[in-house]
Amino acid sequence: LVWPVRVQGETSGAEVAAAIAGFGALPVGGPVPRPDVVIVARGGGSIEDLWGFNDEAVVRAAVASPIPVISAVGHETDWTLLDHAADLRAPTPTGAAEMAVPVRAELLAQTGGLARRLGEAERRTLDLRRAELRSAARALPSPEALLAAHRQRLDLAAGRLAPGLLANARDHERRLRLASDRLATQRPDLTLARYRERLRAWGDRLSGRSALLVPEPRDRLAAVSARLGVARATVLREEMNRLERCRERVRVLAERARRAVVVGIDRDRRAVTAQGSLLASLGYRAVLERGYALVRGPGGRPVARAADLVPGEVLALEFADGVRSAVAEGVKPRRRSEPLAQATLFDI
Repeated sequence: LVWPVRVQGETSGAEVAAAIAGFGALPVGGPVPRPDVVIVARGGGSIEDLWGFNDEAVVRAAVASPIPVISAVGHETDWTLLDHAADLRAPTPTGAAEMAVPVRAELLAQTGGLARRLGEAERRTLDLRRAELRSAARALPSPEALLAAHRQRLDLAAGRLAPGLLANARDHERRLRLASDRLATQRPDLTLARYRERLRAWGDRLSGRSALLVPEPRDRLAAVSARLGVARATVLREEMNRLERCRERVRVLAERARRAVVVGIDRDRRAVTAQGSLLASLGYRAVLERGYALVRGPGGRPVARAADLVPGEVLALEFADGVRSAVAEGVKPRRRSEPLAQATLFDI
């Protein structure tokens, strides 16, 4: 689209400003297509000839234009205010046309170079971030290191638990033995026997002197007998209470010992179960369960390579659910000393 204007003279500035504003006022999708870029151009001349492009109206119109403006006024050595206000300055009108419509190959090459630079920058950034991540990962302690101290403390506690339980049981056994020995020396039946013997002695002495006793000593003897009976009942009750307390303590200690033994057995059972599961997972039968088979040759030797087989050998194939027999077929493999047959062009 060409908007003809005077490029020199008194009305040049106003016409150029009106042309720039007119292009910017064209509606998008209207009957006159709105241009993508506006080129303000003219040939070379003196400073007086180009003075219309120093007009303030032209400079304001270029700044306010919604469409990019390329200034191509005069030759490369000529400068006007429009060159500073425009979006781009071209040295000549031909240069402005080249800038507005560049070569497609050059654009593709430039775009490809930018894409390569972008890809290299992304790769460098990723490599840098990956290196930083690896450095951070190396600085972080591993899960094994985090759990090592707690695992060691647990092992030490587990190692001290069994001797501690044994020492505790021995201590309670010793205390129980001491209590049993004290109870043996203070048995209620022995105490009652001693009091009974003393009462019998008192009775014998009283029976020998009954004729000589007067009513007052008889009363005193009855009082003493009553006191002895009360004392005997009190002593018997105290001994029975103490015996019951000792029995209760023995029951408590026995229950604690039983629980300790049950806990130890459960712990050992869990350890044995875990070791059994680990052994089963590491055994070759777990591999057989996944669809593999174990080939055994004569004598039960495992066969790992097909080259170790001899045609006609009887093989045993062990599967997950049983063993089956098989016979090796094929040609015996060539030894290293045997020469290779050289093919000729006629064989091809």
